[in-house]
Amino acid sequence: MTISRKIADHIAMTTYEQIPAETIQVAKKSLLDTIGVILAANRLGDGCEPLVRFAVSGGGEPESTILGYARRVPAPMAAFANGAMSHALDFEDTHDDAFVHSNAASIPAALAVAEAAGGVSGREFLAAITLGSELVCRMGLSLEEDLLQYGWYMPPVFSAYGATASAAKLLNLTAEQVLDAFSLTMCQATCSAELTNNPQSVIRSVRDSFAAKAGVVSALLAREGVSGFTEPFEGKRGFFHAFARGRYNPEVLTNELGERYEAARISFKLWPSCRGTHPYIEGVQNIMRKHGLKPEQITSIKAVVSKVNQMLCEPLAAKKAPATPINAKFSIPFVIATAVHYGDVTLDHFAEEALRNRQVLETAQKVSYEVDESLSFKETLHGTVIMEAGGQTFTEKVETPFGHPDHPISDELLVGKFLSCAQHTAVPIPESNLRRAADMILNLEQVGDMRELTALFHPAG
Repeated sequence: MTISRKIADHIAMTTYEQIPAETIQVAKKSLLDTIGVILAANRLGDGCEPLVRFAVSGGGEPESTILGYARRVPAPMAAFANGAMSHALDFEDTHDDAFVHSNAASIPAALAVAEAAGGVSGREFLAAITLGSELVCRMGLSLEEDLLQYGWYMPPVFSAYGATASAAKLLNLTAEQVLDAFSLTMCQATCSAELTNNPQSVIRSVRDSFAAKAGVVSALLAREGVSGFTEPFEGKRGFFHAFARGRYNPEVLTNELGERYEAARISFKLWPSCRGTHPYIEGVQNIMRKHGLKPEQITSIKAVVSKVNQMLCEPLAAKKAPATPINAKFSIPFVIATAVHYGDVTLDHFAEEALRNRQVLETAQKVSYEVDESLSFKETLHGTVIMEAGGQTFTEKVETPFGHPDHPISDELLVGKFLSCAQHTAVPIPESNLRRAADMILNLEQVGDMRELTALFHPAG
């Protein structure tokens, strides 16, 4: 059996009951976290508003909800709008080893399809988003090198396949139709790494809009009978040939498929910035707390980074004074300086006025970096902070950032994050609705129709 067929069979045939309970629990947390982040991005997400306006402007059947806007649009456009907001704050969950945001497109796509279809149970939904997340994680883990060097920005490309898997599952596609859907996604999914060289661009922020929409469109077209390829992943001119030049480990895609779930190894963010900045936020917090340091005592700070996270420090002058919120979120010097002055890094610290805070910018000027060439691609999130203060040197190394499954965030913190994020919605949602939504999500296996959940995000719901 081909790799593609094994994956398609797994998606078409796996049921909720076959997925381990601990993996299902993670899926619930991911849903809660993703919806919260989307609601916060209503007003705080770079570049989101034009995409939401575009989604609404086309009219069409009011099938699926744009979260926080109390508007219903055709399912592909709801996925597009919610997908634009899912990553805009870089606050959603992630898989630390695969370097992917495995739910950023899958959950917007699944919500759109489930609401449009109607009658989708919480159990069916949890199975679908788990399968989508699992595929994205395995695709990321299978790579043997960073494809940035070939001009590809892979996280949203992988996300499109997760969105396709989730949508296909909810539409009850056969394995053959799942292959068709993946083929159709191959005709849509791409993202240029040139965005890393253009800090003024908002594409990095809204990138998963295209992935989420592609997943829904592919699954719907496959259901209509549009045929595709038999080997969309491993074919001679398939996905891994086109993007990775064949440099991937095929066993990672299918080994113990259905028995071991990478989707259970998701990390949740306490800080709304690139995951690569988190070891340095935690390192600064630990040093300041352990040694009772004050910001004015600090004379210099050095960040020791992996080769991958070198981009979070370059060009150094721009990273020390980022021009936009999304650039600040991808700046190790800026988040270090923010953590030094506030003891924390929150959504408020990326507001336009916060980017001009004189004290933070002065501290950012004290930050330097060096690249640890010995760190492997899989050790990207290993980070060290070296701080000079009061004539002394303090060093803190972080290898497992907070929020990782081995260094977990509590359910209480996640619910608090959800409620805090939801305060930024475009159309206010009653707190009673938000608390009901959080409780419903954490008990989603008891929900008979996902429209019970989406209705809570309308003021009258």
